[in-house]
Amino acid sequence: MEELPVLQDIERAAGLCFRDIGMDEVADDEPLSLAELSRYQRAGRAWVAVDDDDRAMAYLITDPVDGNIHIEQVSVHPDSARRGVGRSLIDHIAARAAADGVPALTLTTFVDVAWNAPYYAARCGFRTLTEAELTPGLREIRRSEAGHGLDRWPRVCMRRDVGPGADRDVGPGADRGHGRA
Repeated sequence: MEELPVLQDIERAAGLCFRDIGMDEVADDEPLSLAELSRYQRAGRAWVAVDDDDRAMAYLITDPVDGNIHIEQVSVHPDSARRGVGRSLIDHIAARAAADGVPALTLTTFVDVAWNAPYYAARCGFRTLTEAELTPGLREIRRSEAGHGLDRWPRVCMRRDVGPGADRDVGPGADRGHGRA
């Protein structure tokens, strides 16, 4: 529990990048509460990447949604950005999902933010889902996001297949430092 406030700090710092592209409301959005983060931790659905000094530099939390693993949040502190830390967390979760027989990872993200949908497609193996491909759970997530005002900017649901026949390339260091939260 003592490291959960650090995760909030990571989220706040990561969110500041949105201010640079005119998305002040996203930058100002408060991170999940300690109680919510603790719920993910207790459920075994939170992972933290740490540096060589054992300091948290990124985290990822998930929810089960329609038989898949939905990435609810992945945040990397700006001081650790552009080093593959977030991708390693995602690859770690993909490998675990594949080992557990889960067919795919899903997430929702901003279309026009370079480190969101374009990044997930080009670097992490996700593809944008069509409206017809959305599951009931993903539709509910999008409704909830709209209720929080996130639909002010274009958003999409994305999927990365991890089951049999899917590309399961786990990046270097994917197992290092995960599972601490």
